[in-house]
Amino acid sequence: MPQIRPITDLRNTTEISDLCHAKNEPIFITKNGYGDLVVMSIETFDSMLEDRELDAAVAEAEAEYISDNQLADARETLSGLKRKHFG
Repeated sequence: MPQIRPITDLRNTTEISDLCHAKNEPIFITKNGYGDLVVMSIETFDSMLEDRELDAAVAEAEAEYISDNQLADARETLSGLKRKHFG
């Protein structure tokens, strides 16, 4: 369940930091009852970026397949990559 905290809780930075690291998810900060900020640990942010990059790569591959309607043979592709990168 997402953590939602009022902006006044940011006064206690240690508690917010500990919560960010313990939950490994963003904390939503409200101001006057409305969403205002999102606070998270660097690890959580990096993980979200990695997930986003992976999702983008999958979407690109799906779009390529839809436009070409062709699949590459996995064994041939892996053999070519091994030759290219490992001699």
